[in-house]
Amino acid sequence: MKMLQAIIKPVKLDEIKRGLVTLGVKGMTVAEVKGFGRQRGHKEVYRGAEYQTDFIRKTKIEMVMDDDLVGEAVEAIQTLARTGQIGDGKIFIIPVEDVIRVRTGERGKEAI
Repeated sequence: MKMLQAIIKPVKLDEIKRGLVTLGVKGMTVAEVKGFGRQRGHKEVYRGAEYQTDFIRKTKIEMVMDDDLVGEAVEAIQTLARTGQIGDGKIFIIPVEDVIRVRTGERGKEAI
């Protein structure tokens, strides 16, 4: 099993969610986050005043899935999140040792 963490532009969330559900992803956790990468922030205008924003709003998606689904999920996220502009995001693939469903005690693939 693997955990996929994807940091994406917030406007891409619904499109990516639909694509992943179509592939068979059974669940995901989504959080609004702030951060910066190579962009190092950007300038915004509010009521005519320009100011520097150090942290950029992003959306973080986390999913645990069977190894067989990881390649397709990564490809789907890459395709659907890509705008061709800086700040499209990152995908992290992390090994998962075990999963336990709290309600039933199921473990492994059955708990996903």
